Amino acid sequence: MAIIHSTPVFTPAGDFVVAPSALPALWFLFRGDGLVVAEKAGLVQMLPATTLDALELQPRRLHLLGSLSGLDCYAGELAADAPLAGGLTSVNVRTLFGHIDDDVFGVAGTALQVISWDRIHRYCGRCGAETQRMMGERAKICTACGLTNHPRISPAVIVAVIRDGKILLGRSGRYPNQRLFSVLAGYVELGETLEQCVHREVMEEVGVGIRELKYFGSQPWPYSGSLMVAFTAAWDAGEISVDGDEILEAGWFGPSELPLVPGWGSVAGQLIDWFRQTYE
Repeated sequence: MAIIHSTPVFTPAGDFVVAPSALPALWFLFRGDGLVVAEKAGLVQMLPATTLDALELQPRRLHLLGSLSGLDCYAGELAADAPLAGGLTSVNVRTLFGHIDDDVFGVAGTALQVISWDRIHRYCGRCGAETQRMMGERAKICTACGLTNHPRISPAVIVAVIRDGKILLGRSGRYPNQRLFSVLAGYVELGETLEQCVHREVMEEVGVGIRELKYFGSQPWPYSGSLMVAFTAAWDAGEISVDGDEILEAGWFGPSELPLVPGWGSVAGQLIDWFRQTYE
């Protein structure tokens, strides 16, 4: 059984409110939802390791994320109308996959989550007063009522269901590419275990019962503030009956019959690749 993530080379910060030093660092700066990158000859790449002054950009708030290969990593947010110098542009983080180093891409996802959390919790959800960052931990505290908010992660499950050497794949109306098929997934509800969620989601979406649920691996999914927990399972009972809402079309596919599916960069793609290697 594959475990997706090995020991990370990225070291998270032990203190989160630290003034940037004069040493070069990696900067993950956002203008709106777009990450600022360098553009040259039609290609994009991360900002070079340098000082904040050298970038000539003025983020409103900075967050120390940790260190990567000995370089401090910071996330920051620019004003929505902040001008970008020649050679700089802002792009959706997801579009960078496969175009930058995998470890750097992972830190970019972390930066996106931190910036989104910071933006959403500028004011207290209980009394409406302004919040401020706490020292020594990633948290924001209300200046009036003392309510403390840490970044929250929404757990989600994803599963490769196997029947007679074929994998269950479904097509959702929510996919940007309507030709794309993937393994089934869903968010964990209040009071559920991960295992209960897998059984429920598969039954709700395609009317199939499963057994032999096994843990496969996990992957941060910053675009929805989630942690994707992956499983494999065997078909147990029932025939496919799509719900028509989450899933519009579903079927059983052999290793040589696969439709358009997600790539290796997603845990869905890794599950499908595991299936292909195991059953071809």
